[in-house]
Amino acid sequence: MEGPLAANPKPESFGVPDFGKIYVSGALTGIVLAENSPFPGDREGLADVSNAQVFVQKVDGEFQFFVDGGIYAFPELGAAYVSSPTETKNIYGPLPLAYVKFVPNGAFSLEAGKLPGIIGIEYPFTYENMNIFRGLLWNQEIPVTRGVQANYAYGSFSGSVSLNDGFYSNRYNWISGMVAWSFNSSNSLSLIGSGNTGKTGYGSAATPVPQNNDSQLDNLAYSYTSGAWIAQAYVQYADTKSGASIGIGKPASTWGAGLLANYAIPNTSFNLAGRLEAISSSGSVSDGSPNLLYGPGSRASSATLTAAYLAGVLFCRAEVSLVRATSTTNGYAFGPNGDDRTQTRFVVEAGILF
Repeated sequence: MEGPLAANPKPESFGVPDFGKIYVSGALTGIVLAENSPFPGDREGLADVSNAQVFVQKVDGEFQFFVDGGIYAFPELGAAYVSSPTETKNIYGPLPLAYVKFVPNGAFSLEAGKLPGIIGIEYPFTYENMNIFRGLLWNQEIPVTRGVQANYAYGSFSGSVSLNDGFYSNRYNWISGMVAWSFNSSNSLSLIGSGNTGKTGYGSAATPVPQNNDSQLDNLAYSYTSGAWIAQAYVQYADTKSGASIGIGKPASTWGAGLLANYAIPNTSFNLAGRLEAISSSGSVSDGSPNLLYGPGSRASSATLTAAYLAGVLFCRAEVSLVRATSTTNGYAFGPNGDDRTQTRFVVEAGILF
């Protein structure tokens, strides 16, 4: 969790003889949304349970585990809102994260199961992030993947490497890795890379065929934390392979950059967070390039402002966002006909992290 929200520091727990202490916590949150230029099937206003999840975990000893069960929504800028029951059913099921972890010492660990993706600096669930809606760059990334991951830390350096199924394809031909350098208590730099070692024609609601065949999906990310401030900046590059057998006529790529910051207003219970993004895609409709954004060769930018009020384990947040797209293809952008180029959203989320 990047803040300003934080997990309950005193969750419920119980001991299991000869095994250790088990912690039980969770998130129950609701969302109200108003927008213009809704996508086909979307609405100008709606309300939903954005999270109703329970977390069960063991966090010490050689054997550890984490299980997340319940329903959830993944609200994304520039994409249609999908209700939590539908999202849960079609994406990762009622156990979106579930993994075991072997920790023989303080430097090394090995984990396996349904894991959070390494790529990107925003996490899947609303309560984990500075803003309620995920950003445009997050739309290109891997939220959850199945596989094995090894982690190692030495001094100010840490790293991870994973063999996984990429965008939840159930084809284990992706390799992901990360190296991070914390050069002091406030600043860190991370280099993250992933790629498909083969081709995967399989697609589903969780597995977009073009993105799942990325030969490269890379981040360079910087993080700053000090006092009332949390700030992050990153650039992202993705390169998609061609392949007639999987319906991709020409390779395509995206470039993007994002800046996120949160400020805890001193002597109050309020936080103010913002995010700026820009992303562009290559190709054109005529050359057979896949659509990675709002039509081949399209570009987009976004601005988001989120105010949060915290009261112990309770919180309430209000957010306004604007997405603007250019060089779009008719039918792929905003609005019922896919030809609008801007979308504004107003969102309120409230809940409890118990």
